[in-house]
Amino acid sequence: MTQNKSVFLETHNIKNRTSGLGTFNYELIKGLESLPLDNLNLYLNSDNPSKLKSEFGDKFKYHRYIGAHRYKHLRPFKKYDLWHSVNQNSKIEPRFDTKYLLTIHDVNFVEEISSDMNHKKNLAFIEKLKKATAITYISEFAKKQTHQYFNVPTIPEYIIHNGNPISTILDTSTFVSNIPTDKPFLYSIGDFLERKNFLSVVKMMEHLTDFNLILSGNSNKPYGIEIASFIQENNLQNRVFLTGKVSDIAKQFYLSKCHAFVFPSIREGFGLPPIEAMHFGKPVFLSNKTSLPEVGGKHAYYWDNFDPEYMKETLIEGLNHFYNNKTEMELLMKERAASFNWKVAAAEYLKVYEKCLF
Repeated sequence: MTQNKSVFLETHNIKNRTSGLGTFNYELIKGLESLPLDNLNLYLNSDNPSKLKSEFGDKFKYHRYIGAHRYKHLRPFKKYDLWHSVNQNSKIEPRFDTKYLLTIHDVNFVEEISSDMNHKKNLAFIEKLKKATAITYISEFAKKQTHQYFNVPTIPEYIIHNGNPISTILDTSTFVSNIPTDKPFLYSIGDFLERKNFLSVVKMMEHLTDFNLILSGNSNKPYGIEIASFIQENNLQNRVFLTGKVSDIAKQFYLSKCHAFVFPSIREGFGLPPIEAMHFGKPVFLSNKTSLPEVGGKHAYYWDNFDPEYMKETLIEGLNHFYNNKTEMELLMKERAASFNWKVAAAEYLKVYEKCLF
């Protein structure tokens, strides 16, 4: 009888479900739960393993994460047959030499922090590359970006697109928005970081009086404070609204009611929010940067620069096209969203585990 192989998933970021990495960890685990795990024991790393066990039961094994695990002499003591570092920034590493799968979402830190290869951030990533048995990327762009800046070892590499995080349409009929939604509005959601480029759509609103704009996310960050100041200084407070973080019900309410979804990010390893909007059959307006054309496909609308007047004209032109062909375009958006599936993605990760182990 073949002994089961152990796979450690470094998933401690699951604690922050509102973040992209938290969503990735949770949805990957949900996808894996739906599949047979023949000959594999998967260990999930979490600071609250009992919460995961209450949802997933005995399908997985569990490891309690503590912050001290990031220190070399306090790394997890058990030896695993395969260690899956589910993102490129994790500071939690195996204590023992073992097979090592590295998932890369992006290497934006080279552009945002330092391009000096002796910088500690880059050195830590280089160490991950050196120990990797195989690499998975969440987009073709992530692979291209990694090869642009780093000497990637000659090992197996795979592209596995993320799935659509909306698997269930929630009942939003009783949700009451504390922001007015009686006027047609544009919507976006994400981390308030400069690379998300939300300020560009806020500036566009100075030239677009027929719509409101609603932005969700952790707007208490410095970039969010900068945007809030711009809104006040330019008297946009009655047309541009920052909700802060929102619940899943609130998010689905705004996605289902918006006139269009806008996502002008200039650095994106993948980009889940546009898929969520397409799931509701909404037109999506994206920057044509990095991975977003991979996500939006040929039926999304794209900005190639961020001049406010140009953005407005592109938006109006796209909205006219979409709503003049509404039935067809809604179907195309929903089909595009459905092409991103977490069960399919999880099955691809399982195949990679098996290739690394057997």
